[in-house]
Amino acid sequence: MPVTAISEKLSVSPQPSIEDILSLRDKGFKTLINNRPDNEDPAQPGTQAESLEAKHCDLSYAFIPVTAGTITEADVRAFQRAVDESEGPVFAHCQSGTRSLNLYLIGEVLDGRMPAEDVIEFGRSRGFDTSGAAAWLKQDAARRPQVKGFFDKRTWSVQYVVSDPATRKCAIIDPVLDFDEKAGATATINADAILDYVRDNQLTVEWILDTHPHADHFSASQYLKEKTGAQTAIGTRVVNVQKLWKDIYNWPELAVDGSLWDRLFAHGETFEVGSIDATVLLSPGHTLASITYVIGDAAFVHDTLFMPDSGTARADFPGGDARVLWKSIQEILALPDETRIFTGHDYQPGGRAPRWESTVADQKKFNPHLAGVTEEEFVALRTTRDKTLPMPKLILHALQVNIRGGRLPEPEANGKRYLKFPLDALQGAAWE
Repeated sequence: MPVTAISEKLSVSPQPSIEDILSLRDKGFKTLINNRPDNEDPAQPGTQAESLEAKHCDLSYAFIPVTAGTITEADVRAFQRAVDESEGPVFAHCQSGTRSLNLYLIGEVLDGRMPAEDVIEFGRSRGFDTSGAAAWLKQDAARRPQVKGFFDKRTWSVQYVVSDPATRKCAIIDPVLDFDEKAGATATINADAILDYVRDNQLTVEWILDTHPHADHFSASQYLKEKTGAQTAIGTRVVNVQKLWKDIYNWPELAVDGSLWDRLFAHGETFEVGSIDATVLLSPGHTLASITYVIGDAAFVHDTLFMPDSGTARADFPGGDARVLWKSIQEILALPDETRIFTGHDYQPGGRAPRWESTVADQKKFNPHLAGVTEEEFVALRTTRDKTLPMPKLILHALQVNIRGGRLPEPEANGKRYLKFPLDALQGAAWE
């Protein structure tokens, strides 16, 4: 098993055997990173066997599977975190070691520690063809807009800052207001991290955009509007969601005209983020009001499509419909194959690191809910699976905040805010 030292902390290698893993601790390694997706080769051990052996050898283990053509910045950042958090030397592998090295090199260039023109020679001098990393960096430099994802592990949510490099103007998409249902506590940790990024990168916030009223976290849109003065927006059909939940909450004074947002977007409507053109697609099915924002070459689909290894979103919420969801997905998949798809949640199947970026081509080829699946098969699959899912634990908490644009209930006479919680309002969901 040839091992190539890349930095003081990182070495890369081809696929190790289980016996090779046994020797890593004796060689001084503290962490094993597996960059190889399962089932590439019948002979490979796979992540389950590797993680068990790593645990047996007292090694930290990270599973960050990538293929040569689908590396994303989220993968690069996950790789960097695994290396940085290791207590000592790191052993990373794929089939040949090239993908592991590419992840390292892309990160070095993105962070300004290496010129992009040095990438190929760096690899060649160590016996690797790193032209894939060079190509990734060239394509990334030409991409518009720049997209920064913020993963909230508490709710498995991904929030975005989408910026125009030319004008330094940006949009914030689906921001999270922190909420601990056990303590009834709110905080602005996620939103403040976004504001720090905006400030550190000298960006101006033009838009605060929600894709729909979320059922699993509070929206930080109102908080961010107060901090930035930016316009808030959501899809026009939010009024239908407001009417639906007005009845569920028995809330006669609730305004159901969408007036709590600065702008309601209709299907096909356009706007700009800096100098970048953006288009709105109505994408119902998960909810009545779900929309997709297509900003430049990037589509923000939230709970319509997940990463290809995670399938698609449920369609059993009030107002949801599996057949309508299928039609919405087909419209998204009609975008150019190279369109970047950014999802709103990642549940880390197999314990892998969080990921949130794919492409239309990836979804068509690798998503098991879509590849080779007919409409009828999808509806049957989605309906059957949804019957096994419990409702999100925050749905009754979150909707009364989110159908008001992220506004918390007004304080009562004692200065405290109270959520209203209907009993037996949602029927048919599985019990946990």
